[in-house]
Amino acid sequence: MDQPLMRNVLADLALESEAATTLTLRLAGAADRAVRGDAGEAAFRRIATAVGKYWVTKRGPAFTAEALECLGGNGYVEDSGMPRHYREAPLLSIWEGSGNVNALDVLRALGRDTATAQALFDELALTRGADARLDAAVAGLKDQLAEGSQAGARRLVERMALTLQGSLLVRHAPPAVSDAFCATRLGGDWGYSFGTLPAAAGVDAILGRALPDAG
Repeated sequence: MDQPLMRNVLADLALESEAATTLTLRLAGAADRAVRGDAGEAAFRRIATAVGKYWVTKRGPAFTAEALECLGGNGYVEDSGMPRHYREAPLLSIWEGSGNVNALDVLRALGRDTATAQALFDELALTRGADARLDAAVAGLKDQLAEGSQAGARRLVERMALTLQGSLLVRHAPPAVSDAFCATRLGGDWGYSFGTLPAAAGVDAILGRALPDAG
Protein backbone atom coordinates (compact mmCIF):
# COMPACT_ATOMS: atom_id res chain seq x y z
CA MET A 1 0.00 0.00 0.00
CA ASP A 2 2.95 2.36 0.47
CA GLN A 3 4.42 1.98 -3.01
CA PRO A 4 3.21 4.55 -5.58
CA LEU A 5 2.83 2.05 -8.40
CA MET A 6 0.81 -0.38 -6.29
CA ARG A 7 -1.36 2.49 -5.10
CA ASN A 8 -2.06 3.34 -8.72
CA VAL A 9 -3.14 -0.25 -9.41
CA LEU A 10 -5.37 -0.39 -6.35
CA ALA A 11 -6.94 2.97 -7.10
CA ASP A 12 -7.70 1.85 -10.65
CA LEU A 13 -9.33 -1.32 -9.33
CA ALA A 14 -11.29 0.77 -6.84
CA LEU A 15 -12.64 2.94 -9.66
CA GLU A 16 -13.76 -0.14 -11.56
CA SER A 17 -15.39 -1.63 -8.48
CA GLU A 18 -17.25 1.53 -7.51
CA ALA A 19 -18.50 2.06 -11.05
CA ALA A 20 -19.86 -1.50 -11.22
CA THR A 21 -21.39 -1.29 -7.75
CA THR A 22 -23.06 2.05 -8.42
CA LEU A 23 -24.58 0.75 -11.64
CA THR A 24 -25.83 -2.36 -9.84
CA LEU A 25 -27.48 -0.31 -7.11
CA ARG A 26 -29.10 1.97 -9.68
CA LEU A 27 -30.53 -1.07 -11.43
CA ALA A 28 -31.82 -2.45 -8.13
CA GLY A 29 -33.66 0.81 -7.56
CA ALA A 30 -35.07 0.72 -11.07
CA ALA A 31 -36.32 -2.82 -10.50
CA ASP A 32 -38.11 -1.79 -7.31
CA ARG A 33 -39.77 1.20 -8.95
CA ALA A 34 -40.68 -0.77 -12.06
CA VAL A 35 -42.55 -3.29 -9.93
CA ARG A 36 -44.57 -0.40 -8.51
CA GLY A 37 -45.66 0.61 -11.99
CA ASP A 38 -43.10 3.23 -13.03
CA ALA A 39 -43.00 2.84 -16.81
CA GLY A 40 -39.90 4.99 -17.23
CA GLU A 41 -37.96 2.94 -14.73
CA ALA A 42 -39.18 -0.27 -16.35
CA ALA A 43 -37.84 0.92 -19.70
CA PHE A 44 -34.54 1.93 -18.11
CA ARG A 45 -34.25 -1.43 -16.38
CA ARG A 46 -34.91 -3.25 -19.64
CA ILE A 47 -31.96 -1.74 -21.47
CA ALA A 48 -29.57 -0.99 -18.60
CA THR A 49 -29.71 -4.55 -17.27
CA ALA A 50 -28.43 -5.95 -20.55
CA VAL A 51 -25.82 -3.19 -20.78
CA GLY A 52 -24.62 -3.84 -17.25
CA LYS A 53 -24.50 -7.60 -17.68
CA TYR A 54 -22.42 -7.24 -20.82
CA TRP A 55 -19.85 -4.89 -19.32
CA VAL A 56 -19.49 -6.28 -15.81
CA THR A 57 -19.08 -9.85 -17.04
CA LYS A 58 -16.45 -8.68 -19.53
CA ARG A 59 -14.48 -6.71 -16.94
CA GLY A 60 -14.72 -9.35 -14.22
CA PRO A 61 -11.97 -11.73 -15.38
CA ALA A 62 -9.39 -8.97 -15.90
CA PHE A 63 -10.31 -7.38 -12.59
CA THR A 64 -9.99 -10.68 -10.72
CA ALA A 65 -6.67 -11.51 -12.36
CA GLU A 66 -5.23 -8.14 -11.36
CA ALA A 67 -6.49 -8.51 -7.80
CA LEU A 68 -4.91 -11.95 -7.54
CA GLU A 69 -1.64 -10.59 -8.88
CA CYS A 70 -1.64 -7.89 -6.21
CA LEU A 71 -1.60 -10.62 -3.57
CA GLY A 72 1.20 -12.54 -5.28
CA GLY A 73 1.82 -16.08 -4.07
CA ASN A 74 -0.57 -15.61 -1.17
CA GLY A 75 -3.34 -14.98 -3.65
CA TYR A 76 -2.41 -17.97 -5.79
CA VAL A 77 -2.71 -20.62 -3.08
CA GLU A 78 -6.11 -22.24 -2.78
CA ASP A 79 -6.60 -21.32 0.88
CA SER A 80 -6.79 -17.63 0.01
CA GLY A 81 -10.05 -18.06 -1.87
CA MET A 82 -8.76 -16.03 -4.81
CA PRO A 83 -8.16 -19.03 -7.12
CA ARG A 84 -11.85 -19.87 -6.89
CA HIS A 85 -12.80 -16.31 -7.81
CA TYR A 86 -10.33 -16.45 -10.69
CA ARG A 87 -11.76 -19.73 -12.02
CA GLU A 88 -15.33 -18.55 -11.70
CA ALA A 89 -14.88 -15.08 -13.20
CA PRO A 90 -15.11 -16.27 -16.85
CA LEU A 91 -18.32 -18.12 -16.00
CA LEU A 92 -20.09 -14.79 -15.52
CA SER A 93 -20.50 -14.41 -19.27
CA ILE A 94 -21.90 -17.94 -19.46
CA TRP A 95 -24.36 -17.76 -16.57
CA GLU A 96 -25.51 -14.26 -17.48
CA GLY A 97 -25.38 -14.69 -21.24
CA SER A 98 -22.42 -14.42 -23.59
CA GLY A 99 -21.16 -11.03 -24.70
CA ASN A 100 -22.83 -11.35 -28.08
CA VAL A 101 -26.14 -12.41 -26.54
CA ASN A 102 -26.22 -9.41 -24.21
CA ALA A 103 -25.09 -6.98 -26.91
CA LEU A 104 -27.77 -8.21 -29.28
CA ASP A 105 -30.30 -8.06 -26.45
CA VAL A 106 -29.57 -4.34 -26.17
CA LEU A 107 -30.24 -3.91 -29.90
CA ARG A 108 -33.41 -5.95 -29.53
CA ALA A 109 -34.63 -3.75 -26.68
CA LEU A 110 -33.89 -0.61 -28.68
CA GLY A 111 -35.68 -1.96 -31.73
CA ARG A 112 -38.80 -3.12 -29.94
CA ASP A 113 -39.54 -0.05 -27.87
CA THR A 114 -38.28 3.50 -28.40
CA ALA A 115 -38.96 4.14 -24.71
CA THR A 116 -35.80 2.22 -23.79
CA ALA A 117 -33.46 4.63 -25.59
CA GLN A 118 -35.42 7.58 -24.24
CA ALA A 119 -35.12 6.23 -20.70
CA LEU A 120 -31.36 5.83 -21.09
CA PHE A 121 -30.85 9.35 -22.41
CA ASP A 122 -33.18 10.79 -19.77
CA GLU A 123 -30.89 9.22 -17.20
CA LEU A 124 -27.78 10.62 -18.85
CA ALA A 125 -29.39 14.06 -19.13
CA LEU A 126 -29.36 14.34 -15.34
CA THR A 127 -25.65 15.18 -15.52
CA ARG A 128 -25.67 17.35 -18.63
CA GLY A 129 -23.06 20.08 -18.29
CA ALA A 130 -21.39 18.54 -15.24
CA ASP A 131 -18.37 17.16 -17.11
CA ALA A 132 -17.26 17.99 -20.66
CA ARG A 133 -15.90 14.49 -21.22
CA LEU A 134 -19.20 12.98 -20.20
CA ASP A 135 -21.14 15.34 -22.46
CA ALA A 136 -18.89 14.38 -25.37
CA ALA A 137 -19.42 10.69 -24.63
CA VAL A 138 -23.20 11.14 -24.63
CA ALA A 139 -23.04 12.97 -27.97
CA GLY A 140 -20.86 10.21 -29.40
CA LEU A 141 -23.27 7.60 -28.10
CA LYS A 142 -26.17 9.26 -29.90
CA ASP A 143 -24.22 9.28 -33.16
CA GLN A 144 -23.23 5.65 -32.75
CA LEU A 145 -26.79 4.64 -31.90
CA ALA A 146 -28.01 6.17 -35.16
CA GLU A 147 -25.75 3.82 -37.13
CA GLY A 148 -27.71 0.76 -35.98
CA SER A 149 -24.95 -1.68 -36.95
CA GLN A 150 -25.21 -5.21 -35.56
CA ALA A 151 -21.51 -5.73 -36.21
CA GLY A 152 -20.80 -2.74 -33.98
CA ALA A 153 -23.09 -3.85 -31.15
CA ARG A 154 -20.27 -4.54 -28.71
CA ARG A 155 -18.73 -1.11 -29.29
CA LEU A 156 -22.12 0.50 -28.77
CA VAL A 157 -22.89 -1.36 -25.56
CA GLU A 158 -19.41 -0.72 -24.17
CA ARG A 159 -19.89 3.00 -24.73
CA MET A 160 -23.34 2.83 -23.15
CA ALA A 161 -21.93 1.13 -20.08
CA LEU A 162 -19.05 3.54 -19.58
CA THR A 163 -21.19 6.60 -20.21
CA LEU A 164 -23.84 5.40 -17.79
CA GLN A 165 -21.27 4.55 -15.14
CA GLY A 166 -19.63 7.94 -15.60
CA SER A 167 -22.96 9.70 -15.22
CA LEU A 168 -23.80 7.79 -12.06
CA LEU A 169 -20.41 8.50 -10.50
CA VAL A 170 -20.72 12.21 -11.29
CA ARG A 171 -24.01 12.18 -9.39
CA HIS A 172 -23.13 9.94 -6.48
CA ALA A 173 -19.35 9.73 -5.98
CA PRO A 174 -16.83 12.28 -4.68
CA PRO A 175 -15.22 14.50 -7.34
CA ALA A 176 -11.89 12.65 -7.16
CA VAL A 177 -13.60 9.39 -8.12
CA SER A 178 -15.84 10.75 -10.86
CA ASP A 179 -13.09 12.92 -12.34
CA ALA A 180 -10.62 10.03 -12.51
CA PHE A 181 -13.25 7.77 -14.07
CA CYS A 182 -14.25 10.30 -16.71
CA ALA A 183 -10.62 11.14 -17.48
CA THR A 184 -9.66 7.52 -18.01
CA ARG A 185 -12.73 5.64 -19.20
CA LEU A 186 -14.25 8.48 -21.21
CA GLY A 187 -11.38 10.88 -21.85
CA GLY A 188 -8.89 8.29 -23.06
CA ASP A 189 -6.14 9.13 -20.56
CA TRP A 190 -5.59 5.48 -19.67
CA GLY A 191 -3.59 2.41 -20.68
CA TYR A 192 -4.68 -1.09 -21.59
CA SER A 193 -4.25 -2.55 -18.12
CA PHE A 194 -5.11 -1.60 -14.56
CA GLY A 195 -2.61 0.65 -12.83
CA THR A 196 -2.27 3.18 -15.63
CA LEU A 197 -4.05 6.12 -14.04
CA PRO A 198 -2.57 9.50 -15.03
CA ALA A 199 -0.44 11.46 -12.59
CA ALA A 200 -3.26 13.94 -12.07
CA ALA A 201 -5.65 11.27 -10.78
CA GLY A 202 -6.48 11.67 -7.11
CA VAL A 203 -5.07 8.30 -6.10
CA ASP A 204 -4.91 9.13 -2.39
CA ALA A 205 -8.51 10.33 -2.33
CA ILE A 206 -9.72 7.30 -4.27
CA LEU A 207 -7.95 4.87 -1.94
CA GLY A 208 -9.06 6.81 1.11
CA ARG A 209 -12.65 6.21 0.05
CA ALA A 210 -12.20 2.57 -0.94
CA LEU A 211 -9.92 1.56 1.95
CA PRO A 212 -10.49 4.07 4.77
CA ASP A 213 -8.73 1.92 7.38
CA ALA A 214 -5.68 1.08 5.30
CA GLY A 215 -3.89 4.38 5.82
